[in-house]
Amino acid sequence: MTSHHTLLTKAIEALRARTFYAAYPEHPAPAIYGETADADGQTKFKTALGKRFTELKQIGESGWAGQEESPYLQQPLNISYPTFTVETLITKSKEAFHEWRKISKEDRAEILIESLERVKKRFFEIAYATMHTTGQGYMMAFQASGPHAADRALEAIAAGYEELSRVPGTALWDKPMGKFNIQLNKEWRAVPKGISVVIGCSTFPTWNSVTGIYGSLITGNTVIVKPHPGAILPIAIFVAELQQVLSEHNFNPNTCQLAVDTFDKMITKELAEHADVKLIDFTGNSVFGSYLEALPGKIVFTEKTGVNSVILDSVEDADKVAANLAFSVNLYSGQMCTAPQNFFIPEGGIKTATGTITFEQFAEKLVANINSLVDNPKAGPFVLGAVQNKKTCERLDEATALPGKVWLKTRTFENPMFKQARVATPVVVEVDASRKDVFSKELFGPIVLLIKTKNTNGSIALAQELAKTHGAISCGAYTTDIVVREKIADEMALAATPVSFNLTGGIYMNQNAAFSDFHVTGGNPSGNASFTNPEYVAKRFTWVGHREPVKA
Repeated sequence: MTSHHTLLTKAIEALRARTFYAAYPEHPAPAIYGETADADGQTKFKTALGKRFTELKQIGESGWAGQEESPYLQQPLNISYPTFTVETLITKSKEAFHEWRKISKEDRAEILIESLERVKKRFFEIAYATMHTTGQGYMMAFQASGPHAADRALEAIAAGYEELSRVPGTALWDKPMGKFNIQLNKEWRAVPKGISVVIGCSTFPTWNSVTGIYGSLITGNTVIVKPHPGAILPIAIFVAELQQVLSEHNFNPNTCQLAVDTFDKMITKELAEHADVKLIDFTGNSVFGSYLEALPGKIVFTEKTGVNSVILDSVEDADKVAANLAFSVNLYSGQMCTAPQNFFIPEGGIKTATGTITFEQFAEKLVANINSLVDNPKAGPFVLGAVQNKKTCERLDEATALPGKVWLKTRTFENPMFKQARVATPVVVEVDASRKDVFSKELFGPIVLLIKTKNTNGSIALAQELAKTHGAISCGAYTTDIVVREKIADEMALAATPVSFNLTGGIYMNQNAAFSDFHVTGGNPSGNASFTNPEYVAKRFTWVGHREPVKA
């Protein structure tokens, strides 16, 4: 390895230290990415509309298809991609596997990091592609699908490289036996599992996929990327750059393939069930994720649905807390797996530095802050973005019929840049603590349930029970009491749920940072894997040892 050795070393060091590190700057500043980078990216995206995506190095397509629709324009993108039969994808992946598995980890890391450096030049194009497939606001689309995704990919490369470096390639084994020694030459090989299928989601098409893609590739597996039919272009750009770098290094571009399908003819199950597929990465609903986990002979990494809680006990400043949580609720219209849903508030109220505020007073503060952000023409439309799936809007309408007081109804607003955007504001409903049937499932979208509990211990017990039984990916907690803080940390840790304590200002419970935060723990029903712990990459290969007596 030559050109990217320093970057890989820094990534490995960051992975060990868990401190802040970002290889790819998250701010779309001209000083960082170039004066014309934004305009050039937007132009490239617009040029792609209505055309065939011809950047892939894959051949032998059976047809062309594409069904992406912009949530901002509510019009199809009319981009078509080459489609392939499952047998074609599997055959080409098997052919590439026996070349790729024999490449050194150094060379694999070099190629993979180079692909990220190429993708870096297309962050703005990817941002617009993400906006118009997922509905994310511009800044989130840029950050999540570009720099943050690239950091997560680099993290997976670094984690895989670390695990591959844990065992030496060879060693002299010298065992004293008294008057003589037994000497053996030993060698160890990291043998990849085989073909990996990465199944993408509609809301975060790159961020949720690249860890599986690059985690499998660094450990010597070939990859078939099966994007969600509604969000193809962002990850197609990643795959195209990977294939370009592979070709330039005289390696088989089918080492990583794109497998596009349509809503009416999906190939996900056929791919997943194929005998030659050994690894599966999945982000999506729990029903399909559980089906994948139950497939025999597969190693499956899932991120499924969860029920995320906020435990409110005591605060320094109730207004700052309400503002922070209101932003978390509004961010991308709640279409994040880490978004808060259930707010547990003691019936006796929330203690503050100046006295206790009642359940009703906090509900009023939260609603006021949600409305304030929504009604801010310079912030609201860009924080909320657009709604990716029409079903989410239907779910919001249904939420107002939930049993309990409706504190805030959903409404539409006008996006100044996209008059036809599919938009919706949060719903806030008070639900009785006895109605577990209502709040023990994920209500995807900007839906907030305010649940009045007997006391903080009751709040903790409910949050833990939900996490253990139904899964949770994130949890927020507010307390000024160190004893209560430790109890929350301990109880939620037993439910394998990370807690964000006392967040105010510019950091939110929705956010996870590469090289520092584990995304999903794999310890509760929200998913069986974690971005990116050692198990996430180590399970993608097997150590095999050989030995032979030393010749005299």
